[in-house]
Amino acid sequence: MEVTRRQLALTAAYAFTDYKSQGQTIEYIIIDLAKPPSGGLSPFNAYVALSRSRGRDNIRLLRPFSHDLFTEHPSLDLKAEMARLGGLNEELKENL
Repeated sequence: MEVTRRQLALTAAYAFTDYKSQGQTIEYIIIDLAKPPSGGLSPFNAYVALSRSRGRDNIRLLRPFSHDLFTEHPSLDLKAEMARLGGLNEELKENL
């Protein structure tokens, strides 16, 4: 009878959301920027995830992601509100 043993090198790891990672600094990080199965992903979420490491040399991306994440406006409501506030700012400047 012959017995064969196979050994695999494993590194303990865990996962958490961008909300859980806020305020933490993580030495080495693997980030998944793919669209989640439910809900959505905004540039704000991506920024939080990408800014948790000490530097870009310690960040790895798990898979390719849509570049629209950083080129499209994250919220039409936010865009409209920013335009409204900009108009109020200009109006205030004219009245001073």
